[in-house]
Amino acid sequence: MGGAKVISTCTVQAASHNCNEYCSTQRVELTPWDLQFLLVDPIQKGLLFHNAKTLSQHIQHLKAALSRTLDFFPPLSGRLATIHHDNNTTSFFINCNNAGALFVHAKADGVTLSDINESVYVPRAVVHSFFPLNGAKNYEGTSKPLLAVQVTELMDGIFIGCTVNHTVVDGTSFWHFFNSWSEISRGFDFVSKPPVLKRWLLDGTISPIRIPFSKIEDQVSDKHIGNIRVPLLKERVFHFSKEKIAQLKAKANAEIQLENTRTKISSLQAVLAHLWRSIIRGSNGDLDPDKESSYPFIIGARSRMNPPLSQQYFGNAVQAGTVTIKAREVIERGLGFVAWEMNKMVALHTEEKLRKFLEFWVQEPKLLTDGNMAANALVTSGSPRFDVYGNDFGWGRPVGVRSGAGNKSHRKITVFSGVEEGSIDIEACLLAETLEAMGNDSEFMDAVTV
Repeated sequence: MGGAKVISTCTVQAASHNCNEYCSTQRVELTPWDLQFLLVDPIQKGLLFHNAKTLSQHIQHLKAALSRTLDFFPPLSGRLATIHHDNNTTSFFINCNNAGALFVHAKADGVTLSDINESVYVPRAVVHSFFPLNGAKNYEGTSKPLLAVQVTELMDGIFIGCTVNHTVVDGTSFWHFFNSWSEISRGFDFVSKPPVLKRWLLDGTISPIRIPFSKIEDQVSDKHIGNIRVPLLKERVFHFSKEKIAQLKAKANAEIQLENTRTKISSLQAVLAHLWRSIIRGSNGDLDPDKESSYPFIIGARSRMNPPLSQQYFGNAVQAGTVTIKAREVIERGLGFVAWEMNKMVALHTEEKLRKFLEFWVQEPKLLTDGNMAANALVTSGSPRFDVYGNDFGWGRPVGVRSGAGNKSHRKITVFSGVEEGSIDIEACLLAETLEAMGNDSEFMDAVTV
């Protein structure tokens, strides 16, 4: 299988720039939640569809729909801008100047839907070629588009991939945009969930936030960007049906037998605990059983604030949390114990904790890098709550979802909702030998639908 070959590229601008209430937004300040992602990769997610007839017409239609959608999402048609201060600090903000989004039309000869959706292992080189701006970092949004779309023709289908700057959106906002674009493509005049464009900052925060230039300069020129030794990784998607998830959840809750509390282990916590235990088992003895193993994942902040931020808040409202347990305990103490540790860690992320993070970050900015993410060994992002399979552009619902190469220089777990209601898909990017061991792990695979 060969990768995608570009047929054409163009810039798509908002159709009614300066002609509606959304386009009156000229500048968007960035928060610590946004700025922490400056040095890492954009978000790359895309959807697989059955073949759309008269694809050439659909390409033009998608461009027009994108242009109209950008009317409601002016940050995605802008660029990052910088201010250099006298005290050797730099500030970033979004300049909603309608410089435009990148639109790429490509073709992958000989590649079919089943090659992508039914292969045991994801054909990484092929799928990664379905996304534009590979290798770009978020700070490059000063000169590169904040949104890039690629529509790739397959033998019997199409893939629509989006690359969006991570300082502009988190997962919630990424899929909010994708959902809105599909609505406009289906004939909506307005998006059903208008974005809230104003960023939320703690009272008293001096805006724009200043970042010591040395923090950016050192990391950009350092080994953390571009020169990390990349291990041999593979990708595989594990599907968990609604029934199997219910069994895992019931097992986890039964094992801990919580008394005098209404708190229960969630479906996702049970699935991730099941996954982590198999990853540890699949380490083939390379992991010291008495060494602490860390499992970081992204926690949404919108509903944790008081008052809560709108689910249509357009920007980043996420924070990383990490569960740390000795490898031996992950295996020996069972599914319920591991899931309960995850549950407790999430519960610790109260509004007070989130506010302290924002307050301290302004005083001492800490930027995520490939290097410090790799040090955490395993990062999980995504959510089964995101509306992935509702993205009907006018020719039917998607049949699959995949992510690009972004932020996959080391191990990564991405969570998606499954095709069937209540199901979950886990896209695992792990060491090749670990994935192979997991595929042979009967305890793990018993909960996976092949």
